[in-house]
Amino acid sequence: MADFIDSARLVLIGEASHGTHEFYLERARLTRRLITGHGCTAVVAEADWPDALRVDRYVRARGDDPDAEAALSGFERFPAWMWRNTVMRNFVEWLREHNRSVPAARQVGFFGMDLYSMYRSMHAVLQHLEQVDPQAAALARSRYACFDQRGGEDSHAYGYAAAVGAVRSCEDDAIAQLMEMNRRTAQALGAERDEAFYAQQNARLVRNAEEYYRTMFRGRVSSWNLRDTHMVQTLAALEQHLRATHGMAPRLAVWAHNSHLGDARATEMGALGEWNVGQPVRERWGHEGEGEVPETWPSGL
Repeated sequence: MADFIDSARLVLIGEASHGTHEFYLERARLTRRLITGHGCTAVVAEADWPDALRVDRYVRARGDDPDAEAALSGFERFPAWMWRNTVMRNFVEWLREHNRSVPAARQVGFFGMDLYSMYRSMHAVLQHLEQVDPQAAALARSRYACFDQRGGEDSHAYGYAAAVGAVRSCEDDAIAQLMEMNRRTAQALGAERDEAFYAQQNARLVRNAEEYYRTMFRGRVSSWNLRDTHMVQTLAALEQHLRATHGMAPRLAVWAHNSHLGDARATEMGALGEWNVGQPVRERWGHEGEGEVPETWPSGL
């Protein structure tokens, strides 16, 4: 088993139900072993990017939170207990202590790969740009203003209104902003590269969440596939970023429900036309950690 794990680039650790203490406790124990004994580079969870990034800043001593409980307080969306629980609190504190004992280049990060934080991610993009380029922030604000057509910050309300034609779709605006963030990230150097990448990922989330919320009113299969496609895009982008940052192939521990991490081809999901994270991970990284996404997969992966 140890030899198998040592050759794996991604280790998928599932759970049969969200919030079950025993599953979380064992997953945390396994992940600690992956970190201390097998060179795990980052933990990537079924969590929203901006909330997980706050935890990442804490475990790598880059944020202002005084403890793990405060760092986890960003998880406010239901079910908050999915991440704000005692097992997570203890694991986050352990991870911070571990990172204190190793050089910065070997510190382990904590990231999210879900897409429910559409409006929070917009705010994160704007906050980043206001710090580095106020003119670019003004342009981004004008693009994201499209999402204010219904008033308030209700992703489901926007998605329904756009799906039935009550408001215009903001897809083009979200794509334009993502393209701008892609350009800025490609040009970023040194210490600025991390923050540019984090902002780029928030812009990617806005673009994908916009499509997800419009599509969820048309059918389960399409919206499920969009969500898991976003998760795989995040894994691929994070792997590329960490490789460029550390000069070596990263090793990721991926946390999510079994329905995401199992291979859809082996279940009734595949018969229904659904795919999940486990399928492209095995297709892309399952053979000695190399390979391209098969043509059967949507573009963008």
